[in-house]
Amino acid sequence: MRELKFHEKKLLKKVDFVNWKNEENVREVKIMRRYHIQKREDIKMYIRILYRYNKIAGTIRKLVNKLKQLNPSDTYRIKKTKDLVEKLHNIGLIKTQSNLAECDKVGISTFCRRRLSYLLFKNKYCETVKEAVTFIEQGQVKIGTELVTDPAFLVTRYDIDKVDH
Repeated sequence: MRELKFHEKKLLKKVDFVNWKNEENVREVKIMRRYHIQKREDIKMYIRILYRYNKIAGTIRKLVNKLKQLNPSDTYRIKKTKDLVEKLHNIGLIKTQSNLAECDKVGISTFCRRRLSYLLFKNKYCETVKEAVTFIEQGQVKIGTELVTDPAFLVTRYDIDKVDH
């Protein structure tokens, strides 16, 4: 076997070929590609954002499960269920204000679909999510009167009509 060159040795120091599959969550990588949540220099920041989305979604699921354990006729359960469903509907994470079953389905993708870059793509302002990210970073998108340069900006149900390209 030949001796490794300098750049090959350097690469081997950086990559652990034994445990490389265990380092990243495959589901998160798929979501990052689908919603264009990646930049070479900011990759760790976006992984933290996905982690936060996952943590919030998990907290919502835990809250829904605890509410389901209460008696359906309990006034506390009715009030808190109404508050949770209304809050998630206003943010845009659920479509209807019906019941807790829809709240239990909130996940990372739900949050990613509320990002400004994805909404520009979905509403056909741009052909791709990558192009939408570029427009936002260049400062070509406003929400109401404010200029937004963060593609990760979460757009609420009320702000969706104020997006100006």
